[in-house]
Amino acid sequence: MDKASLQKTLDRIDGKGYKAYKDIRGSYRFVRFELFIDYVQGDPFASPSRMRVRVPQSVAAYPKETYSNSSRRIGLENYLLSAFQSVTRELSAKRGSGKSGLITIDVPAQELLERTAMRVTADFVEASFSIGLPAAGRRVLGRQAATMLCQDLPRIVETALLYKNNQADLITQYTAVSEDATALRNQLDELGLVAFIGNGAVLPRKSGVDQRPLQGNGVVKWQSPPELEVIIELPNAGTVKGTGIPKGVTLIVGGGFHGKSTLLNALEHGIYNHKPQDGRELVVINETAVKIRAEDGRRVAGVDISPFINNLPFGQDTTHFTSDNASGSTSQAANILEAVALNSQLLLIDEDTAATNFMIRDQRMQALVAKEKEPITPFIDRVRSLYEDAGVSTILVIGGSGDYFVVADHVIGMDSYHPADRTADAQRIAEAFSSQRLREKGRPFTQLNPRIPLPRSINPRKGKRDTNIKTRDVETISFGVQTIDLSAVSQLVDSSQTRAIADAIWYAQQNYMDGKRPLSEIVELVMRDIENRGLRVINGRSHTDYAAFRKFELAAAINRLRTLEIKK
Repeated sequence: MDKASLQKTLDRIDGKGYKAYKDIRGSYRFVRFELFIDYVQGDPFASPSRMRVRVPQSVAAYPKETYSNSSRRIGLENYLLSAFQSVTRELSAKRGSGKSGLITIDVPAQELLERTAMRVTADFVEASFSIGLPAAGRRVLGRQAATMLCQDLPRIVETALLYKNNQADLITQYTAVSEDATALRNQLDELGLVAFIGNGAVLPRKSGVDQRPLQGNGVVKWQSPPELEVIIELPNAGTVKGTGIPKGVTLIVGGGFHGKSTLLNALEHGIYNHKPQDGRELVVINETAVKIRAEDGRRVAGVDISPFINNLPFGQDTTHFTSDNASGSTSQAANILEAVALNSQLLLIDEDTAATNFMIRDQRMQALVAKEKEPITPFIDRVRSLYEDAGVSTILVIGGSGDYFVVADHVIGMDSYHPADRTADAQRIAEAFSSQRLREKGRPFTQLNPRIPLPRSINPRKGKRDTNIKTRDVETISFGVQTIDLSAVSQLVDSSQTRAIADAIWYAQQNYMDGKRPLSEIVELVMRDIENRGLRVINGRSHTDYAAFRKFELAAAINRLRTLEIKK
């Protein structure tokens, strides 16, 4: 069918009941592109209809260098999403009841994520978007729909998706910053680093709910301490300088409100590439970094927390620890050991969100409460073993316990957002004020019991519906009758990631949970399928927006499902 056929159908159903819009489902050839109408809403107040436009590269004409590797392609796709949304914002207008007249696309924030909403290949450019088909009450406004689909949509395609009409300099910036960040992250390991902060970076954000960079005369740009400065060559930016954080145990210290947590926040989001002018374009971190915190009330299922916690009252087994209401210390232990089981090479911890009794037990408390009466082996006594025995580095914000100076390899001091290397000072202080606390020992991290999920415990059924999987914003998944709370999984940044993870849980259960495979292997297999076949493999529907996620966040969601059972 062609554009004229679509126009004719819309004229025919004008004024009919809203369900008559179902007649337009299908594909239509336009002069410069093809339109796919994949899903048509049944009501003007329901979720909008889903459509795709596919423009051949012979028409779109993007130079091959703009998508020559995955990083450049993702940069280009994120630029195109922003361009598409900018044009639709100008053209979208209220056209009747409910969501009539709205055209929206899954537009990125600050992070450059691979998304199903935009695809660039050697053959075509494809944009997937939502559109509210116009109605008066619950009657079809066919002529207004024809204006949207046959006039507005071609203008959007012409303006936003053709290279000749886009801003080539901005495309260059998006592709370059994405490629450079990936190249920088890929060099960290061979340089003996776990993180890098480029000189001139702007770390503070506008607010806790606005991740755009803070602006104004008072903003302090990052300048590396000379002792930690490294020089790195990048494909587009050339020679760059900045702070290299080495492998091992690194403390971030300083007074309150001097930038400690801001630095850690920038680092935890360094697993992602960032858009131009974000300020964090050259803030990158080991891609396996996991932010750890205490999580009171978290459900924990069959986790071996014995490297940290043993000898619980009433003989409770900590090699297969399960709790419907974990404490701060047991939840933090579980969070660490779940990350280690997935081969995380870097933990990020802020004492503000950690359990105090998990982090340290000072000499006075050791004297009052004997070790045989204290189940917890504190993190201060295990952090060196994590690195030396398991190869897991730690970056830790600390402001209340100088005892950590003894176990640190490097100390970065923050003073009014200015960093300094305070390693020598910390070592000198540790020697001058020697602590009498005793180092406590725990079970090796290399002997953890595998966690094998039972497939029967992953059940999305609700009432008469065999599959009821929904998401609310970034932090909440409804899975059957259960709610998965991801509010403590702070490296999730986009609701489309959460949407993808929700469907990936069921995909994992259907394809790889057999009562024999450990969770670590299951999530690896899911990620392999995504890498080989794309994000849509987790659910073949073309009308769902997904964004890329990591195995760590997928496992975190599964681990927080309150029905999860682990084979003992």
